[in-house]
Order: sequence, then structure tokens, then C-alpha cells
Amino acid sequence: MRYFRTLGATAFATATGLALVGTALAGTGTAEAAPASLYAPSALVLTIGEGEDPATATVTRAVTLNCAPTPSGTHPAPEEACAELAAADGDFTSLTAIGEDRPCTREWNPVTVTGDGVWQGRRVTWSETYGNPCELTARTAATTVFAF
Repeated sequence: MRYFRTLGATAFATATGLALVGTALAGTGTAEAAPASLYAPSALVLTIGEGEDPATATVTRAVTLNCAPTPSGTHPAPEEACAELAAADGDFTSLTAIGEDRPCTREWNPVTVTGDGVWQGRRVTWSETYGNPCELTARTAATTVFAF
């Protein structure tokens, strides 16, 4: 009778030990899924469209721009564009305020530029409408962000 109690206790201890090892291994798999480092995401979609309303403008060009953790995306110069946005603290308006004093015709052929996504963890939705493509180029010629 004593033999069966010892055998039962040993079986119980072995089963408990295996269960704990299984739990520990399952916990290890979960820990590996966590990111190696944390950063505030910066991922944007930039568009240029024909029309005066961002909601209805016909998009003629669009690019993606990811600035964190490293510059990437379909933008032709992501490193430079991310550096400009970082210097402006993500303020698109300050980037378009700097521009050449270039003469343009007064024709009304509206062009709308948008920036939509996340900049350093905060939601960004921005748009600006220019009277024509010449005005857009004059206002954004000094930046790489809108050179796509």
C-alpha cells in the first residue's frame, strides 16, 4: 500500500513539473514576439491631386514615407524628406511657407497636396490647395518632402 502512495506522489510531481516546463516554454514564445525596441511611429502618405477639395481631388501622384525606425517608403528621397520633416517638427505648413518668389500666371487650375498618417506617434491630417501647378512648385521648390 505504501508503494502505491509513493508511486502516486512521484507521478503527480512529474506531471506538475512537466506542466510547469510547458508553461515556461510557452511564455518564452510570447516574450520573443515583443519588439526589440520601442519608438514612436512615423508613417505618412503624401499625395498631389487635381482639384480644390482634398476629398474630391483626382490624385495624380502619391508616395509613402516612413521615418521611424529608419527612412523608407516609395518617396524618391526618404532620408532627406524625413530630415526636413524632423527639422519642422512635422509641420507641413512651415515647409510650404518657405518658397521661391517665382512669377506664375493667374490661371485657376487648382492643385491640392495632402499629408496623412502618423508623425512621431501623433495623427496628422494636412492639406493645402494652390491656384495652379506653378504656384505649387514655387511654394515647395526648396523642400524635398513634396518633390515626388
